[in-house]
Amino acid sequence: MKKAMTILYKVGSNLYINLTNRCPCACTFCIRNEGDCVYEETESLWLEREPTFEEVKTELQKQNLSLYNEIVFCGYGEPTCALDVLLQTAAFIKENYNIPLRINTNGLGNLINGKDICSLLVNIDTVSISLNSSAPAIYEQRVRPKYGSSAYKAMLDFAKECKNFVPNVVMSTVRTTITKEDEEECAKLCASLGVSYRIRELA
Repeated sequence: MKKAMTILYKVGSNLYINLTNRCPCACTFCIRNEGDCVYEETESLWLEREPTFEEVKTELQKQNLSLYNEIVFCGYGEPTCALDVLLQTAAFIKENYNIPLRINTNGLGNLINGKDICSLLVNIDTVSISLNSSAPAIYEQRVRPKYGSSAYKAMLDFAKECKNFVPNVVMSTVRTTITKEDEEECAKLCASLGVSYRIRELA
């Protein structure tokens, strides 16, 4: 495993922020199982250590952020595991730049931090939550969260609560990892929660 201090990386027209490698899940389809980076041109996303807010800020100030459509908190870990730096970074960006912010998350931030964090996400424009299945048993089998059977409900509760503070809440599944029937049930579930549903590609 090659390690580096890749705090920022580009994918298409978006800029991604890699804050941590910590994650309470061990998803069977996780791209971390395939290598050190998402795309060949990206340096390793395995961090030598977690960056401080000042380090993230310095890297952002080197960029021309007007070139990007969106800034996304997403790397080789769960962003809400580094909640303090995430919140400081989001506040800094909103104070200084006019660019949408998104968090890609497993939706377990409340369990991770031992408190309800949804009200803290007021600088975030989109929260994209990995739903992964409409069935709790399938979810637990594929996601393998360290919180066991309590994770699924916590993830759904997180999605519902986020709607009160974040303009756009999306739940997603990965194409080819569940059946078409399960995807249909996921769409119904998301509709019942009042959030959007998206089927995303593996990478």
